[in-house]
Amino acid sequence: MAIKGIKKKAAVKGKKQLLKFTIDLQQPADDNIIEPKDLEKFLNSRIKVEGKTGNLGERVVVTRDKSKIHVSAEVPFSKRYLKYLSKKYLKMQQLRDFLRVVAPNKTSYELRYFNINEDNEEE
Repeated sequence: MAIKGIKKKAAVKGKKQLLKFTIDLQQPADDNIIEPKDLEKFLNSRIKVEGKTGNLGERVVVTRDKSKIHVSAEVPFSKRYLKYLSKKYLKMQQLRDFLRVVAPNKTSYELRYFNINEDNEEE
């Protein structure tokens, strides 16, 4: 039995939360190892939305500024997924042995070279 005079609370629909991530390709792009436009194209073709690739629509936007790639997405989107795709791209380009994906802060990743000099000092 429902009590008269009590109304159900309406769901409050506010502004959708937008997540912004960046991938910095400064070092490898300066050395002409990676083309940022190729990684941008790779991300556009590989990012899945609701289990389907090529379904970006309005939810995910991938843009490029010189050697930085910006990804803006609505809420269910993880930063870890960007790292996974970046590593997949490096593997495809056979650069995984030379470059690594590092998180300098909470909203960005950076591609850096492995420090090979440290191994030689130990021997």
